[in-house]
Amino acid sequence: MSSNLNRNAAQGAASAAAHAAKRLVIKVGSAILCGPDGVREAWLSTLAADIVELRAGGVEIVVVTSGAIAIGRNRLGLKGALRLDEKQAASAAGQAALAQGWQAAFTPHDIAIAQVLLTLEDTENRRRYLNARATLRTLLGLGALPLVNENDTIATSEIRYGDNDRLAAHAAQLVESDLLVILSDIDGLYTADPRKDGSAKHIPLVEAITPEIERAAGGVNQSAGVGSGGMASKVAAAKIAGGAGCDTVIAPGLVDHPLKAVLDGGPATLFRASITHEGARRQWIAGRLKPSGRIVIDDGAAKALENGASLLPAGVKDVEGAFARGDAVEIVTLDGQSIGQGLIAFDAGDARKIAGAKSDRIEALLGYRRRPAMVEKDDLILRSE
Repeated sequence: MSSNLNRNAAQGAASAAAHAAKRLVIKVGSAILCGPDGVREAWLSTLAADIVELRAGGVEIVVVTSGAIAIGRNRLGLKGALRLDEKQAASAAGQAALAQGWQAAFTPHDIAIAQVLLTLEDTENRRRYLNARATLRTLLGLGALPLVNENDTIATSEIRYGDNDRLAAHAAQLVESDLLVILSDIDGLYTADPRKDGSAKHIPLVEAITPEIERAAGGVNQSAGVGSGGMASKVAAAKIAGGAGCDTVIAPGLVDHPLKAVLDGGPATLFRASITHEGARRQWIAGRLKPSGRIVIDDGAAKALENGASLLPAGVKDVEGAFARGDAVEIVTLDGQSIGQGLIAFDAGDARKIAGAKSDRIEALLGYRRRPAMVEKDDLILRSE
Protein backbone atom coordinates (compact mmCIF):
# COMPACT_ATOMS: atom_id res chain seq x y z
CA MET A 1 0.00 0.00 0.00
CA SER A 2 2.77 2.41 0.96
CA SER A 3 4.67 1.80 -2.29
CA ASN A 4 1.50 2.47 -4.30
CA LEU A 5 1.04 5.79 -2.48
CA ASN A 6 4.65 6.73 -3.16
CA ARG A 7 4.27 5.79 -6.81
CA ASN A 8 1.08 7.86 -7.13
CA ALA A 9 2.75 10.84 -5.46
CA ALA A 10 5.69 10.58 -7.86
CA GLN A 11 3.34 10.37 -10.85
CA GLY A 12 1.54 13.53 -9.74
CA ALA A 13 4.67 15.50 -8.80
CA ALA A 14 4.97 17.34 -12.14
CA SER A 15 1.31 18.39 -12.02
CA ALA A 16 1.65 19.66 -8.44
CA ALA A 17 4.77 21.66 -9.34
CA ALA A 18 3.03 23.21 -12.35
CA HIS A 19 0.00 24.20 -10.28
CA ALA A 20 2.23 25.79 -7.62
CA ALA A 21 4.42 27.82 -10.00
CA LYS A 22 3.93 31.57 -10.14
CA ARG A 23 6.67 32.21 -12.69
CA LEU A 24 7.22 29.75 -15.49
CA VAL A 25 9.76 29.34 -18.30
CA ILE A 26 8.66 27.14 -21.20
CA LYS A 27 11.15 25.75 -23.69
CA VAL A 28 9.87 24.72 -27.12
CA GLY A 29 12.27 22.87 -29.39
CA SER A 30 12.48 22.79 -33.18
CA ALA A 31 11.25 19.19 -33.36
CA ILE A 32 8.08 20.28 -31.54
CA LEU A 33 7.44 23.65 -33.14
CA CYS A 34 8.45 23.17 -36.76
CA GLY A 35 7.07 21.08 -39.60
CA PRO A 36 8.19 20.84 -43.23
CA ASP A 37 6.47 24.15 -44.05
CA GLY A 38 7.55 26.15 -41.00
CA VAL A 39 5.77 26.78 -37.71
CA ARG A 40 3.03 24.27 -36.87
CA GLU A 41 0.32 26.89 -36.53
CA ALA A 42 -2.55 24.67 -35.34
CA TRP A 43 -0.43 23.14 -32.56
CA LEU A 44 0.98 26.52 -31.53
CA SER A 45 -2.54 27.89 -31.15
CA THR A 46 -3.25 25.21 -28.52
CA LEU A 47 -0.08 26.08 -26.62
CA ALA A 48 -1.06 29.76 -26.82
CA ALA A 49 -4.46 28.91 -25.28
CA ASP A 50 -2.68 27.13 -22.39
CA ILE A 51 -0.39 30.11 -21.81
CA VAL A 52 -3.29 32.57 -21.91
CA GLU A 53 -5.17 30.55 -19.29
CA LEU A 54 -2.14 30.40 -17.00
CA ARG A 55 -1.51 34.14 -17.36
CA ALA A 56 -5.16 34.80 -16.50
CA GLY A 57 -4.49 32.95 -13.24
CA GLY A 58 -1.61 35.28 -12.38
CA VAL A 59 1.30 33.16 -13.67
CA GLU A 60 4.18 35.06 -15.32
CA ILE A 61 5.53 33.24 -18.38
CA VAL A 62 8.68 33.43 -20.49
CA VAL A 63 9.06 31.29 -23.62
CA VAL A 64 12.39 30.01 -24.94
CA THR A 65 11.93 28.97 -28.54
CA SER A 66 14.03 27.17 -31.09
CA GLY A 67 13.16 27.05 -34.77
CA ALA A 68 14.94 29.93 -36.50
CA ILE A 69 17.60 27.73 -38.08
CA ALA A 70 15.11 25.01 -39.02
CA ILE A 71 12.88 27.53 -40.77
CA GLY A 72 15.72 29.50 -42.32
CA ARG A 73 17.54 26.52 -43.80
CA ASN A 74 14.39 25.59 -45.74
CA ARG A 75 13.98 29.16 -46.98
CA LEU A 76 17.61 29.27 -48.13
CA GLY A 77 17.60 25.76 -49.57
CA LEU A 78 20.40 24.52 -47.29
CA LYS A 79 20.76 20.74 -47.07
CA GLY A 80 22.63 18.32 -44.82
CA ALA A 81 24.97 19.25 -41.98
CA LEU A 82 25.51 23.00 -41.83
CA ARG A 83 28.73 24.91 -41.19
CA LEU A 84 28.65 27.60 -38.49
CA ASP A 85 28.35 30.42 -41.04
CA GLU A 86 25.48 28.57 -42.76
CA LYS A 87 23.71 28.14 -39.40
CA GLN A 88 24.10 31.84 -38.75
CA ALA A 89 22.71 32.68 -42.19
CA ALA A 90 19.81 30.28 -41.67
CA SER A 91 19.07 31.86 -38.29
CA ALA A 92 19.02 35.32 -39.83
CA ALA A 93 16.60 34.14 -42.50
CA GLY A 94 14.35 32.27 -40.09
CA GLN A 95 14.23 34.54 -37.05
CA ALA A 96 11.66 36.98 -38.40
CA ALA A 97 9.37 34.19 -39.59
CA LEU A 98 9.68 32.48 -36.22
CA ALA A 99 8.65 35.63 -34.34
CA GLN A 100 5.80 36.23 -36.78
CA GLY A 101 4.52 32.70 -36.16
CA TRP A 102 4.44 33.26 -32.41
CA GLN A 103 2.82 36.68 -32.76
CA ALA A 104 0.13 35.28 -35.04
CA ALA A 105 -0.78 32.74 -32.34
CA PHE A 106 -1.14 35.43 -29.65
CA THR A 107 -2.69 38.28 -31.64
CA PRO A 108 -6.24 36.85 -31.14
CA HIS A 109 -5.57 37.07 -27.38
CA ASP A 110 -4.30 40.68 -27.60
CA ILE A 111 -0.89 39.72 -26.22
CA ALA A 112 2.28 41.33 -27.57
CA ILE A 113 5.30 39.16 -28.30
CA ALA A 114 8.67 40.67 -27.34
CA GLN A 115 11.73 39.05 -28.89
CA VAL A 116 14.85 38.78 -26.68
CA LEU A 117 18.03 37.44 -28.30
CA LEU A 118 20.79 36.35 -25.92
CA THR A 119 24.36 35.12 -26.11
CA LEU A 120 26.24 33.28 -23.37
CA GLU A 121 27.96 36.51 -22.33
CA ASP A 122 24.56 37.97 -21.40
CA THR A 123 24.29 35.52 -18.52
CA GLU A 124 27.99 35.22 -17.68
CA ASN A 125 28.90 38.92 -17.61
CA ARG A 126 27.51 40.59 -14.49
CA ARG A 127 26.42 43.91 -16.04
CA ARG A 128 24.90 42.29 -19.11
CA TYR A 129 23.15 39.81 -16.81
CA LEU A 130 21.58 42.70 -14.88
CA ASN A 131 20.52 44.41 -18.12
CA ALA A 132 18.95 41.23 -19.49
CA ARG A 133 17.18 40.56 -16.19
CA ALA A 134 15.84 44.11 -16.05
CA THR A 135 14.54 43.87 -19.62
CA LEU A 136 12.75 40.58 -18.98
CA ARG A 137 11.23 41.82 -15.73
CA THR A 138 10.04 45.01 -17.41
CA LEU A 139 8.43 43.05 -20.23
CA LEU A 140 6.64 40.81 -17.74
CA GLY A 141 5.45 43.87 -15.84
CA LEU A 142 4.07 45.35 -19.07
CA GLY A 143 2.12 42.19 -19.87
CA ALA A 144 4.17 41.18 -22.91
CA LEU A 145 5.23 37.59 -23.56
CA PRO A 146 9.05 37.48 -23.74
CA LEU A 147 10.21 35.20 -26.55
CA VAL A 148 13.83 34.21 -25.89
CA ASN A 149 16.22 32.67 -28.38
CA GLU A 150 19.97 32.47 -28.78
CA ASN A 151 21.44 35.15 -31.04
CA ASP A 152 22.77 32.60 -33.51
CA THR A 153 23.70 35.23 -36.09
CA ILE A 154 26.61 36.46 -33.93
CA ALA A 155 27.28 33.57 -31.51
CA THR A 156 30.38 31.50 -32.22
CA SER A 157 31.27 28.12 -30.78
CA GLU A 158 33.16 29.85 -27.98
CA ILE A 159 30.23 31.98 -26.84
CA ARG A 160 27.27 29.65 -27.39
CA TYR A 161 25.01 28.03 -24.84
CA GLY A 162 25.30 24.92 -26.99
CA ASP A 163 21.57 24.26 -27.21
CA ASN A 164 18.32 25.90 -26.17
CA ASP A 165 17.77 23.52 -23.26
CA ARG A 166 20.70 25.15 -21.49
CA LEU A 167 19.58 28.58 -22.69
CA ALA A 168 16.19 27.91 -21.09
CA ALA A 169 17.88 26.98 -17.80
CA HIS A 170 19.82 30.24 -17.84
CA ALA A 171 16.64 32.16 -18.67
CA ALA A 172 15.04 30.51 -15.64
CA GLN A 173 17.98 31.79 -13.58
CA LEU A 174 17.57 35.30 -14.99
CA VAL A 175 13.91 35.64 -14.02
CA GLU A 176 14.11 33.46 -10.86
CA SER A 177 11.51 31.10 -12.25
CA ASP A 178 9.74 28.56 -10.04
CA LEU A 179 9.52 26.00 -12.82
CA LEU A 180 11.13 25.26 -16.17
CA VAL A 181 9.00 23.16 -18.53
CA ILE A 182 10.90 21.56 -21.41
CA LEU A 183 8.52 20.29 -24.07
CA SER A 184 10.06 17.27 -25.75
CA ASP A 185 9.16 14.58 -28.27
CA ILE A 186 9.31 12.08 -25.40
CA ASP A 187 7.32 12.08 -22.15
CA GLY A 188 10.26 12.42 -19.80
CA LEU A 189 13.27 10.50 -18.58
CA TYR A 190 13.52 6.71 -18.84
CA THR A 191 15.97 4.22 -17.37
CA ALA A 192 17.21 3.71 -20.95
CA ASP A 193 16.29 4.83 -24.45
CA PRO A 194 12.71 3.52 -24.89
CA ARG A 195 13.14 3.57 -28.65
CA LYS A 196 15.82 0.91 -28.35
CA ASP A 197 15.01 -0.87 -25.09
CA GLY A 198 11.48 -2.17 -24.61
CA SER A 199 12.13 -2.76 -20.93
CA ALA A 200 13.01 0.88 -20.24
CA LYS A 201 10.93 2.32 -17.41
CA HIS A 202 9.62 5.87 -17.14
CA ILE A 203 10.99 7.90 -14.21
CA PRO A 204 8.30 10.36 -13.02
CA LEU A 205 10.33 12.02 -10.24
CA VAL A 206 14.03 12.77 -9.82
CA GLU A 207 14.94 14.06 -6.36
CA ALA A 208 18.65 14.44 -7.19
CA ILE A 209 20.62 14.26 -10.44
CA THR A 210 23.09 11.48 -9.72
CA PRO A 211 25.64 9.88 -12.07
CA GLU A 212 23.11 7.08 -12.55
CA ILE A 213 20.49 9.57 -13.74
CA GLU A 214 23.01 11.17 -16.10
CA ARG A 215 23.90 7.77 -17.52
CA ALA A 216 20.22 7.02 -18.11
CA ALA A 217 19.95 10.27 -20.10
CA GLY A 218 22.94 9.52 -22.33
CA GLY A 219 21.90 8.71 -25.83
CA VAL A 220 18.16 9.15 -25.29
CA ASN A 221 16.52 11.11 -28.09
CA GLN A 222 19.81 11.58 -29.92
CA SER A 223 18.33 10.46 -33.23
CA ALA A 224 15.80 13.29 -33.50
CA GLY A 225 15.93 14.72 -36.98
CA VAL A 226 15.58 18.37 -35.99
CA GLY A 227 17.23 20.31 -33.18
CA SER A 228 20.53 20.04 -31.37
CA GLY A 229 19.43 18.76 -27.98
CA GLY A 230 18.73 15.33 -26.57
CA MET A 231 17.79 13.93 -23.20
CA ALA A 232 21.34 14.45 -21.92
CA SER A 233 21.11 18.20 -22.61
CA LYS A 234 17.70 18.33 -20.93
CA VAL A 235 19.05 16.70 -17.78
CA ALA A 236 22.01 19.10 -17.90
CA ALA A 237 19.53 21.97 -18.13
CA ALA A 238 17.60 20.58 -15.15
CA LYS A 239 20.86 20.52 -13.20
CA ILE A 240 21.58 24.18 -14.03
CA ALA A 241 18.03 25.26 -13.19
CA GLY A 242 18.00 23.17 -10.01
CA GLY A 243 21.17 24.87 -8.84
CA ALA A 244 19.30 28.18 -9.13
CA GLY A 245 16.32 26.98 -7.11
CA CYS A 246 14.08 26.13 -10.08
CA ASP A 247 12.32 22.78 -10.57
CA THR A 248 12.27 21.31 -14.09
CA VAL A 249 9.62 19.27 -15.89
CA ILE A 250 10.29 17.35 -19.09
CA ALA A 251 6.95 16.71 -20.76
CA PRO A 252 5.58 15.57 -24.13
CA GLY A 253 5.18 18.49 -26.49
CA LEU A 254 3.75 16.87 -29.60
CA VAL A 255 0.27 16.66 -28.06
CA ASP A 256 -2.22 19.49 -28.33
CA HIS A 257 -2.49 21.68 -25.20
CA PRO A 258 0.80 20.35 -23.79
CA LEU A 259 0.77 22.54 -20.66
CA LYS A 260 -2.79 21.56 -19.82
CA ALA A 261 -1.70 17.93 -20.15
CA VAL A 262 0.97 18.48 -17.49
CA LEU A 263 -1.47 20.30 -15.20
CA ASP A 264 -3.97 17.48 -15.62
CA GLY A 265 -1.41 14.91 -14.45
CA GLY A 266 -0.21 13.56 -17.79
CA PRO A 267 3.10 11.67 -18.07
CA ALA A 268 6.19 13.77 -17.39
CA THR A 269 9.36 13.81 -15.30
CA LEU A 270 9.89 16.33 -12.51
CA PHE A 271 13.43 17.19 -11.40
CA ARG A 272 13.47 18.74 -7.95
CA ALA A 273 15.65 21.81 -7.41
CA SER A 274 18.72 21.12 -5.30
CA ILE A 275 18.43 24.43 -3.41
CA THR A 276 15.99 27.28 -2.76
CA HIS A 277 16.06 30.55 -4.72
CA GLU A 278 17.41 32.35 -1.67
CA GLY A 279 20.07 29.72 -1.02
CA ALA A 280 21.17 29.82 -4.65
CA ARG A 281 21.45 33.60 -4.59
CA ARG A 282 23.48 33.55 -1.40
CA GLN A 283 25.88 30.96 -2.86
CA TRP A 284 26.18 33.04 -6.00
CA ILE A 285 27.02 36.26 -4.16
CA ALA A 286 29.41 34.57 -1.74
CA GLY A 287 31.34 32.28 -4.03
CA ARG A 288 30.61 32.61 -7.73
CA LEU A 289 31.18 36.32 -8.18
CA LYS A 290 34.74 37.59 -8.25
CA PRO A 291 34.97 40.81 -6.22
CA SER A 292 35.89 43.94 -8.19
CA GLY A 293 36.93 45.98 -5.17
CA ARG A 294 37.16 46.22 -1.40
CA ILE A 295 35.27 48.26 1.18
CA VAL A 296 37.20 48.85 4.40
CA ILE A 297 34.93 49.38 7.41
CA ASP A 298 35.40 50.35 11.06
CA ASP A 299 34.66 48.17 14.09
CA GLY A 300 31.26 49.74 14.66
CA ALA A 301 30.11 48.93 11.13
CA ALA A 302 31.45 45.38 11.44
CA LYS A 303 29.40 44.89 14.60
CA ALA A 304 26.30 46.29 12.93
CA LEU A 305 26.68 43.89 10.00
CA GLU A 306 26.98 40.95 12.41
CA ASN A 307 23.66 42.07 13.92
CA GLY A 308 21.94 41.99 10.52
CA ALA A 309 22.20 45.63 9.43
CA SER A 310 22.97 47.03 5.98
CA LEU A 311 26.34 48.69 5.39
CA LEU A 312 25.93 52.47 5.67
CA PRO A 313 28.51 54.96 4.34
CA ALA A 314 29.23 56.32 7.84
CA GLY A 315 31.12 53.15 8.76
CA VAL A 316 33.24 53.05 5.59
CA LYS A 317 36.88 54.06 6.02
CA ASP A 318 38.25 53.34 2.54
CA VAL A 319 37.13 52.26 -0.94
CA GLU A 320 39.54 50.26 -3.09
CA GLY A 321 39.30 49.19 -6.73
CA ALA A 322 37.27 50.12 -9.79
CA PHE A 323 33.72 48.80 -9.87
CA ALA A 324 30.26 49.62 -11.13
CA ARG A 325 26.96 49.60 -9.30
CA GLY A 326 25.85 46.00 -8.80
CA ASP A 327 29.36 44.52 -8.84
CA ALA A 328 30.59 42.27 -6.05
CA VAL A 329 32.89 43.83 -3.45
CA GLU A 330 34.76 42.33 -0.52
CA ILE A 331 34.06 43.75 2.94
CA VAL A 332 37.16 43.96 5.16
CA THR A 333 37.94 45.33 8.62
CA LEU A 334 40.63 47.88 9.49
CA ASP A 335 43.08 45.06 10.26
CA GLY A 336 42.52 43.54 6.81
CA GLN A 337 40.24 40.66 7.85
CA SER A 338 37.71 39.68 5.18
CA ILE A 339 34.28 39.37 6.81
CA GLY A 340 32.01 39.08 3.80
CA GLN A 341 31.07 39.90 0.24
CA GLY A 342 28.16 41.83 -1.22
CA LEU A 343 26.72 43.71 -4.17
CA ILE A 344 27.61 47.39 -4.05
CA ALA A 345 24.82 49.96 -4.58
CA PHE A 346 27.15 52.71 -5.90
CA ASP A 347 29.94 52.86 -8.44
CA ALA A 348 33.47 53.34 -7.13
CA GLY A 349 33.57 57.09 -7.70
CA ASP A 350 30.34 57.78 -5.82
CA ALA A 351 31.27 55.30 -3.09
CA ARG A 352 34.47 57.29 -2.45
CA LYS A 353 32.52 60.56 -2.29
CA ILE A 354 30.18 59.33 0.43
CA ALA A 355 32.60 57.13 2.42
CA GLY A 356 32.38 58.12 6.08
CA ALA A 357 29.39 60.42 5.53
CA LYS A 358 26.14 60.38 7.49
CA SER A 359 23.11 59.20 5.54
CA ASP A 360 21.51 62.66 5.49
CA ARG A 361 24.56 64.03 3.61
CA ILE A 362 24.42 61.62 0.65
CA GLU A 363 22.13 63.71 -1.55
CA ALA A 364 24.22 66.83 -1.07
CA LEU A 365 27.47 64.98 -1.83
CA LEU A 366 26.19 63.21 -4.95
CA GLY A 367 23.65 65.68 -6.27
CA TYR A 368 20.86 63.09 -6.40
CA ARG A 369 18.77 61.10 -3.95
CA ARG A 370 19.43 57.41 -3.35
CA ARG A 371 18.78 54.83 -0.68
CA PRO A 372 21.52 55.32 1.92
CA ALA A 373 22.90 51.77 2.20
CA MET A 374 26.18 51.17 0.39
CA VAL A 375 25.48 47.42 0.54
CA GLU A 376 21.94 46.32 1.38
CA LYS A 377 21.67 43.55 3.99
CA ASP A 378 19.88 41.29 1.47
CA ASP A 379 22.83 41.69 -0.90
CA LEU A 380 25.46 40.87 1.76
CA ILE A 381 26.84 37.48 2.79
CA LEU A 382 29.05 37.32 5.88
CA ARG A 383 31.78 34.68 6.18
CA SER A 384 30.37 33.65 9.57
CA GLU A 385 26.99 32.70 8.10
